[in-house]
Amino acid sequence: MKPVVGAMQAWSCVIISVFAIIILSILGGLFRNEHHEFVGGTDDPKDGQAVAGTIFTAVIIYAVFLVFCGLQGLLHVRENRRGAIAL
Repeated sequence: MKPVVGAMQAWSCVIISVFAIIILSILGGLFRNEHHEFVGGTDDPKDGQAVAGTIFTAVIIYAVFLVFCGLQGLLHVRENRRGAIAL
């Protein structure tokens, strides 16, 4: 199987996805617990649970990106190990 994206793009996507999963999980947890800094003001969303659900959906999407890009990076590693010539 050949990689679809380049090695640099695959590993960059892995790093970005990991940080996005961490940051969004923290934000989703704060909204789910209705932390006063996020749902206590007049301009803040009224339903913290709905916001948390949307954020956790984004976490799932980033997890799919992480798996896809990680597999692409591993395909590059495997291809380079076999001595393939990169053009």
